Amino acid sequence: MAVALLAALAGAAAHANDDLIVVTDSRHPVQAPAGARVILLDQAARIEAELAADLPSDPARGAALVRQRLKDGGAPLQTRLATAYQGVVDAWSLGVTTIPAVVVDQRYVVYGEPDVAKAVARIDAHRRSRP
Repeated sequence: MAVALLAALAGAAAHANDDLIVVTDSRHPVQAPAGARVILLDQAARIEAELAADLPSDPARGAALVRQRLKDGGAPLQTRLATAYQGVVDAWSLGVTTIPAVVVDQRYVVYGEPDVAKAVARIDAHRRSRP
C-alpha cells in the first residue's frame, strides 16, 4: 500500500512540471502537489464578496466604498481577480464538466477524484495501456 502511494505521489510530482491542472471550488477541496495549477471556480465570487462585505444601504456610498476597496487593493487585487476569471475561462476552454477535475496535458481528465495523485496515477495507467 505504501509503495503504491509513493508511486502515485511520484507520478503527481512528475506531472507537476508538465501540464497538470486541477479544477474545483471551495466546497470540493483537493490534495494537489506543489506545482499543480489549481483553479477554484468560485474564487472570483469570493473576491467579489470580500469587496461587497458590510456595504452601506445607500447605493452611492456603497459604490464609493467598493471603488475605495479596489483602489486600496491595488495591483495585487487586480491580479487576483484577473487570475480567478482566467481560471474560469481556462476550465471552460478545457471542457471541464464536473468538479473536481484533474487534467493532464490538456488531454486527459479524471473527474470526481479529490486526491490528485490518485487521478494522475489513473491517467498514467491509461497512457501506458495505450502506447
